[in-house]
Amino acid sequence: MTARLSTDFWVGAYRARLAAADIPCYLTRKGDPTAGAVLVKLATLDGAARLYGRAYGPDGARIWALVAQGPEREVDAAAARQREHDPDVWLIEIEDRQGRTLLEDEGLSA
Repeated sequence: MTARLSTDFWVGAYRARLAAADIPCYLTRKGDPTAGAVLVKLATLDGAARLYGRAYGPDGARIWALVAQGPEREVDAAAARQREHDPDVWLIEIEDRQGRTLLEDEGLSA
């Protein structure tokens, strides 16, 4: 069994990594500090957005999967549905015209 970081620790480290890359982010929903799920919304400031969440890939490894994409209001609605389903979920919102999330960087993978 692999030890996992608490969600609040991971979120803090992720936000610090985004700040170091000059990528604005906002914690818009704080969930369970120990084991809450994390959603990452990326707004590209052109009216479009993407929503990512942790999932399992075909090989069983944890990945960041695209949950929703399209007009920002539709992505916001998808995030709201996720919050209704899981009240312990965290939501981090990123604003970046280049579409960077850093989720693929080493140390931030799911």
